[in-house]
Amino acid sequence: MKLEYSVQIDRLGEADGGGYLATVPQLPGCMSDGATPEEALHNVQEAIGSWIEAAKTWNQDVPRPAPPLARAG
Repeated sequence: MKLEYSVQIDRLGEADGGGYLATVPQLPGCMSDGATPEEALHNVQEAIGSWIEAAKTWNQDVPRPAPPLARAG
């Protein structure tokens, strides 16, 4: 089963190295970055998998993805 979590993507300032930071609010500490928003999104998908794997190893609960707030169309 594929789990889909909401991802927040923010632009990083030059002082922080530039690029984009992708975070998963439902999974504390789950984040990744990339040179573009698309790269950050791709990288955070791998981080989500690692986060879930680690939580299972440590016998921690894995939150279910929250339903979308709204759908267009």
